[in-house]
Amino acid sequence: MKAVELSKVFHADDFEDRIYRMWKENNYFEPSGDQGKDPFVIVIPPPNVTGVLHMGHGLNNSIQDTLIRYWRMQGRPTLWVPGTDHAGIATQNVVERQLLKEGTSREELGREAFLERTWQVKRDHHATITRQLEKIGASCDWNRERFTLDEGLSRAVREVFVQLYERDLIYRGEYLINWCPCCGTALSDDEVEHAEKQGSIWHLRYPVIGDGTDAPQGVADGSAGWIEVATTRPETMLGDTAVAVHPEDERYAHLVGRSVLLPLCDRPIPIVADSYVDREFGSGAVKITPAHDPNDWAIGERHNLERINLLTASARMNENAPERYRGMTVTEARAAVVEDLDSRGFLVRIGEHTHQVGHCYRCSTVVEPWGSTQWFVRMKPLAEKALTAWRDGKVQFYPRHWENTYSHWLENIRDWCISRQLWWGHRIPVWYDDATGEVIVSRTDPTTDPAYEGRTLRQDPDVLDTWFSSWLWPFSTLGWPDKTPDLATYYPTTTLVTGYDIIFFWVARMIMAGLEFMGEVPFRDIYITGLVRDAQGRKMSKSLGNGLDPLDIVAEYGADAHKFTLAYLSVQGQDIPIASESFQLGSKFANKIWNASRYLLMNLEGRTLIPREEITLRDLDRWIFFRLNEAVKTVESAMKNYRMDEAARAVYDFFWNEFCDWYIEGSKLSLYSQNEEEQDRGVSLLLCVLEEALRMMHPFLPFITEEIYQKLPGELNPVKAVIIGQYPSVLTERENPQARAAAAGFGALQELVRGIRTMRSEFTIPPNTKFGVYVCTAPERPELAAFFQANQELVALLAGIGEVEIGSDGSRREGAVTVVGSGFEAYLSVLDLIDVAAQRARVEKHIAKTTKALKQAEGKLQSQGFLAKARPEVIEAERRKAEDLRDQLGRLEAVQAELAQGTE
Repeated sequence: MKAVELSKVFHADDFEDRIYRMWKENNYFEPSGDQGKDPFVIVIPPPNVTGVLHMGHGLNNSIQDTLIRYWRMQGRPTLWVPGTDHAGIATQNVVERQLLKEGTSREELGREAFLERTWQVKRDHHATITRQLEKIGASCDWNRERFTLDEGLSRAVREVFVQLYERDLIYRGEYLINWCPCCGTALSDDEVEHAEKQGSIWHLRYPVIGDGTDAPQGVADGSAGWIEVATTRPETMLGDTAVAVHPEDERYAHLVGRSVLLPLCDRPIPIVADSYVDREFGSGAVKITPAHDPNDWAIGERHNLERINLLTASARMNENAPERYRGMTVTEARAAVVEDLDSRGFLVRIGEHTHQVGHCYRCSTVVEPWGSTQWFVRMKPLAEKALTAWRDGKVQFYPRHWENTYSHWLENIRDWCISRQLWWGHRIPVWYDDATGEVIVSRTDPTTDPAYEGRTLRQDPDVLDTWFSSWLWPFSTLGWPDKTPDLATYYPTTTLVTGYDIIFFWVARMIMAGLEFMGEVPFRDIYITGLVRDAQGRKMSKSLGNGLDPLDIVAEYGADAHKFTLAYLSVQGQDIPIASESFQLGSKFANKIWNASRYLLMNLEGRTLIPREEITLRDLDRWIFFRLNEAVKTVESAMKNYRMDEAARAVYDFFWNEFCDWYIEGSKLSLYSQNEEEQDRGVSLLLCVLEEALRMMHPFLPFITEEIYQKLPGELNPVKAVIIGQYPSVLTERENPQARAAAAGFGALQELVRGIRTMRSEFTIPPNTKFGVYVCTAPERPELAAFFQANQELVALLAGIGEVEIGSDGSRREGAVTVVGSGFEAYLSVLDLIDVAAQRARVEKHIAKTTKALKQAEGKLQSQGFLAKARPEVIEAERRKAEDLRDQLGRLEAVQAELAQGTE
């Protein structure tokens, strides 16, 4: 057999694009496998079509790809559906900003031309997202890619709207909605982000009208006193229609039913009693502005109060405000109103006040409560089904604590405002006949229906909330409302991987939609990823400039390094602090895989491969297969429980620590043997383990494992590509009594070798200096003595020593230092190789330094301040540090004792 040449230096960009093309051209991303097994299906959380992938996307898609590749190799029909979201507000904002730079607007362009322009922007950006996903190695089935404005998905949206309307779950009504003046559209409650702001609270006095019936005569002669109110928004007082007090507040009981004169407007408004009022807030009397506060709206409903909207769509004062304030912005009107109140004696005082202010989740503009006629979904009936499904265990969150967020939102749900004052999106399928007042809700355009011939119909100008299409994603992408083969085979999907910030936006709504229209939850498992933060623990953001571009990481370190590092650091339930340098972890591991494989493939020259079933195993071989079994078990359990870090660590530890550091090193006895058959045996076993290791590592490092797999001798790769290979199985024969005995014996052998290596390091004995070792095993461990006896050459090779003698004489050996292990003591004949006095001085200095470091670590762990303020992972790291220092100190003191005896 000829040697196989891998390039001396590992460069991921030499083959990643080529490998990905090969996978696509061979349709390896399409579902295949055992049709008798349950499919494993993921629908991608569709990124915004005008966005670019950030590190959060990198994490999310890396985890999805790892799961998909793992279950594909388990033989399950595996489908990962890719797609993008039309992102109504975000995409329209992108295009409108472009038009603004060009000196025009969407209104000047017109609806049809604007939409065509937006479709072109979509096409341009979509290519970027697809390229990014391919570069990071996403094994999506691109033949099934969907877009939320595809014709099929648009039909699904119309079908759902009509069905919900027919079930009286969609209605049109006037309500106080969240309005973004910048985006010019309504927002649902979930699209409003609240931030704590330091503001002011203004205390105002409203004059009470004399007898409550006479027309107001002015403050001086028609007033029966004052009532003080407190407000955080003085400009809205121009739209007040009442003052409210608590019905049990004795201070104001005599005023209920009377009226006050609204300052600056000279308009009488009633004093009402309502239990909503907090008697402890301000003066206990509150101004009621139903058109500009949701709580006031509810009070207005109960007391049949007038609603006076003061704002235009651009958040300027409208014609309902006194003339002086019309056209002012909210900020300008606030200043003017406060000035006027003060000058006329209505301002009592101004205090500081901290409160929550709502902002648009897209543009961060302050959101205005605004009375408007919109379309809504009644959510309570849908939410009850979603809660029941969770309580019945039909969906499960990983980690479990996110179920609290899910249940809290559903238990406190409000109706969903689904209409948006945009042009880009799913047009609401409603037409109005203004002549008759008829409202037509239809799956198809009624203007083309002969039944409506001769009538003038006007379609609702608004579009639906973007989430109204994405809540159908798990089944609309599979062909619903048609009964397609994909829908029958792949619904419900298996797993959803997403971030915690859209549990209410998307996750809960998908569950509601799945139950309502498919009769089943859309997925069983919901894996919530942590948040990717920078090295200082800050959230990555454009404003801080601390974000990482996955493509930059791929360009510098390779796609495998990007993917493996994210998996390795993804501790379930924790955020991930990361910097560009963090990806050296994955890069170094990929480099280790490359160099180890290169070394093995170079040793094929002149060798004859022996079939695995014909190879005689020795203790070293039994141990490595036993450890491979253990690694496969760990990965299997971790993948089922979405513990990505545990799975990644298992493959890392096996390949680097066990295969490379121990098995390859130990196999040099065979590779450098004078016996040709032994060389063939050694090479054959090394390649067998390598081939299985490549299959085990493939979901985590797909490109490098595929590239090396393609270089293996044909006898070792029965399938054309590792991506469609079988994942290693747990084999019982690898855990038989012989294998377990070999694993136990090799564990003791490793302890012996590590002890010898540590002692060599402590005494600074050069690596090429040989010395003898006498190993004394405990009388009750005869099997250990036999194992050491059978593997003397292996001990000598791995420890880099001379003669190894195995015995049971426990008396001290002259001129030796001792290494103590489980069931043995080893005596190292090294005292005549070193300057004992100098070594004693060095060790004593090292002991002093280690003692000081240990004292500092223990001091931290005893400090209540440190324990109270530090993050749990920091405390745990400090505990591990203290344990390591104690172990190190114990070893140094043992060496010190040995040296002291050596000078006696």
